[in-house]
Amino acid sequence: MSFSKVAWPTIEPIYQSIIEHPFNLELAKGTLAKEKFQFYIKQDSLYLVDFARALAVAASRASRPDELVLLVDFSKGAIIAERELHEFYFDFYRLKLDVEKAPGCFTYTHFLISTATNSSYEESLAALLPCFWIYQKVAQHVYKTTIKDNPYQKWIDTYAGENFQGIVQSAIKLTDRVAEDLNKKQIKKMLETFVLSTRLEWMFWDSAYRMETWQPNT
Repeated sequence: MSFSKVAWPTIEPIYQSIIEHPFNLELAKGTLAKEKFQFYIKQDSLYLVDFARALAVAASRASRPDELVLLVDFSKGAIIAERELHEFYFDFYRLKLDVEKAPGCFTYTHFLISTATNSSYEESLAALLPCFWIYQKVAQHVYKTTIKDNPYQKWIDTYAGENFQGIVQSAIKLTDRVAEDLNKKQIKKMLETFVLSTRLEWMFWDSAYRMETWQPNT
């Protein structure tokens, strides 16, 4: 059985918590406070840069040229495609990127870069996969339940769209292929990393909904 077939059931309860989180329920209804979405889009812009860095680090550790190219393409694609989405909302809301990373964003990006740098290559792929896969699943779920003329429709369409679906499937296939020749101990480490990264996905949504700040304030 492929890694992805084993991995998804392990995070199903966390995924359910993500789609049932008020942020995503209200996003689907179009009732999410614009201040919370604006907080999210700023944090996501900060996240995106480090996500691309983590992909680039993982690419540098790939043993196969085709894997290196694919991961570099993921890194480049993350910057180009998602930045276009961010720029749309920054322009729409007349926002400036004038914030530091909130605790949820800081924790997640630190984990991704640390894993890509210090853990095994296969663990770095397991850490990066939820960002692709969870966003796909959430967007598909929201797309099915959303209202007409949702103010967040561009976000929904981007991550539920065919282009992103193709990227996600490539990321899943890459991770599955790398996991094929691993022993049980290595697979266990990948699963642990995959689960932790998925928990950090939940924390990112929750951080945005609460408009999380560092405590104590100085």
